[in-house]
Amino acid sequence: MPYFLDFEQPLSDLERQISELRRLSAGNGVDLTKEANRLDKKLEEMRKDIYSRLTPWQKTQIARHPERPYTLDYVRGMMEGFHELHGDRLFADDPAITAGFAFLDGRPLAVIGHQKGRDTRSRIRRNFGQAHPEGYRKALRVMRLAEKFGRPILTLIDTPGAFPGIGAEERGQAEAIARNLFEMAQIRVPILVIVIGEGGSGGALALGVGDRVFMMEHSVYSVISPEGCAAILWKKDKNDFSAEDYSKAASALKLTAEDLKRLGVIDAIIEEPTGGMHNAQDSDFLRIKELLINTLADLEGMSPEELCARRIERLYAIGNI
Repeated sequence: MPYFLDFEQPLSDLERQISELRRLSAGNGVDLTKEANRLDKKLEEMRKDIYSRLTPWQKTQIARHPERPYTLDYVRGMMEGFHELHGDRLFADDPAITAGFAFLDGRPLAVIGHQKGRDTRSRIRRNFGQAHPEGYRKALRVMRLAEKFGRPILTLIDTPGAFPGIGAEERGQAEAIARNLFEMAQIRVPILVIVIGEGGSGGALALGVGDRVFMMEHSVYSVISPEGCAAILWKKDKNDFSAEDYSKAASALKLTAEDLKRLGVIDAIIEEPTGGMHNAQDSDFLRIKELLINTLADLEGMSPEELCARRIERLYAIGNI
């Protein structure tokens, strides 16, 4: 059975009924296909209803869904010939960020994104998508290579935030993030950014400066998590917080794609299939691929100087609504 979030429990119950009907139909020679099909239709209607009225906190939960596609899933779904590069040439490689070159409809480009991991072992290896300074320096190294060879850059954001450990701070976490912001504003090739899951604080911003910034419909992008916000504002014991507290914090943060489009932080929202990207089909990745191809075509006619000037203007315009 697939993984269901708390607010999706009615879907879980109905899907279990459908599975049981199909099992009985196959094992006992009783044709229950008609009833199973009726429940399939009811399931789809119920899913559409639930996903048409999501709260910001529920969208945060969807953005963190363990079956949601990560960077390498997008690479496999949209590109060919991905060749990953490793290491920052200063300290180490950081598996929390994957970076390399691939082909998008025959066009070479750099791809850089957070990678969380699917099971316990890979999540630990990738530090749950929380990058160290060497991860951001690796990302910048690949961006500079892309600039040198005239390749556009695509970044995919999905992180709770940069890793806050002592070692990361000792190796210059804040400087690495600030350096990426400074350098990305001046890179002389097109940069496209998509928030595909969680866009958490500086860990997300370090890959977030671009000529076009998109968000997946059920992704989030904020300076702090709802849990962190609630802890700061209401100062209760950790065990005393409730889902209502986190829901209130999520609403106040204005972290949904709709909020950020209205504030001018992002340029467009990419629609997800009903039920979220963890239910995506090949056609959904092809739709995103087409958007990227068309967006790059729009940027092709700009000179490097114009790209950089417009990118900086775009940053200054954020929040002027």
